[in-house]
Amino acid sequence: MTSASFRKACGGNRHPEPPPAGSRPELVQRYREVAAEFPGSDLPPLETAYWLLKPRSSVRGTWEDPEEAAAWIHERLAEVRLTAHLAHAAERLRRGGDVSLGFYLERPVFLSLAVVACSPRRERHAGLACPLSR
Repeated sequence: MTSASFRKACGGNRHPEPPPAGSRPELVQRYREVAAEFPGSDLPPLETAYWLLKPRSSVRGTWEDPEEAAAWIHERLAEVRLTAHLAHAAERLRRGGDVSLGFYLERPVFLSLAVVACSPRRERHAGLACPLSR
């Protein structure tokens, strides 16, 4: 996986899907509002790849090596004593997959960690730009 890069970002919800053709005007208007708000929202997305739609200011790191990305996850999990999840995350990154973890620490605190694998195999979200440098 030599040409892959990994990006971690915080914030955002799932990118909204457009309403079907012929939808009511108020539904189309609401879609436009939600689509405009999407990049600045502070909820984790439903699909990990949609972290790539967030502003660069939300990026916490970019790595060329999956082991470096796994080390970043390990550091975050160690801070809250949840390192049991590391082996699965590291293996998924080695295979070029995305990692998205979420934990309720105490109400209302929710820890969301995500690493997006920007590999040549990313076909479904090919239009989402990946950073190639730190």
